[in-house]
Amino acid sequence: MRLGIDFGGTKIEGIMLDRDGAELARKRIPTPRHDYDASIGAIHNLVLDLERQAGVTAARIGIGVPGAVDRENGRVRGGNATWMTDRDLGADLAAALGRPVKLANDANCFVLSEARDGAGAGAEVVFGAVLGSGVGGGLVVHGRLLEGANAITGEWGHVPLPDPRDDERPGPVCSCGIPGHVEAWLSGRALAADYARRIGRDPADGPRAQEVIARSGAGEAAAEETLRRFEDRLGRALATIVNVIDPDVIVLGGGLSNVPRFYETVPPRIAPHVFGGRFRTRLLRNHHGDSSGVRGAAWL
Repeated sequence: MRLGIDFGGTKIEGIMLDRDGAELARKRIPTPRHDYDASIGAIHNLVLDLERQAGVTAARIGIGVPGAVDRENGRVRGGNATWMTDRDLGADLAAALGRPVKLANDANCFVLSEARDGAGAGAEVVFGAVLGSGVGGGLVVHGRLLEGANAITGEWGHVPLPDPRDDERPGPVCSCGIPGHVEAWLSGRALAADYARRIGRDPADGPRAQEVIARSGAGEAAAEETLRRFEDRLGRALATIVNVIDPDVIVLGGGLSNVPRFYETVPPRIAPHVFGGRFRTRLLRNHHGDSSGVRGAAWL
């Protein structure tokens, strides 16, 4: 049996799967924000509830968390659950649960889920690109999640936007404080901010990304121009991924993965930037949706 926990800043979700990935139990609870000990206790109780529902006990547990997990000491850094930062989360959870615990970044859990039995199932190299409030990613090769020496494999959101035009320099400031990063252009917030600048409004007061997408669908020119700029930037950024790791499949996740047109409009914008003149990588929508993170944690 496999048990996974997806720890987020506002909710904690747990799932238990059988050996073939069929769901046995699932539960979601609010996150005790800014309270480390209460968070440990909430995860402990959630695990026990899932096991009672399924009628079985898991020998080990996978947990997806926001931020990077230090491979040497298991401490979490850089996530939005700041009360977890630099705490020995892995050891504390293992002690509370009385069994081994494996931690991984939540974007890594997403791509592992999609590579195992989702959109990337059967592919040798799968890159997961998460386009949400931020931009994250992960890499699975031959069914194995790669985390890297610095535990940052797949963090394509924190590289500069490739081939920036004059009007894209130096670019908006990223969440990490550096201007011009991919995340500053391709997150949902970035799309909304780009539209607000286009219509002369303060990005803080402009409509959200989903409204911009809806306005484009309704034929508004400024919104359509914004989406075309977004698609062009997404194509350039993903072409860099293709040129470096040459994946069989790129699976999109996050809120912006739900825009159907991207799967038609973006591949032609990737292809011109791919070395060698041949582009065969498939760009696919995720299969498990919001469940990918917690399912990936179980597959850990």
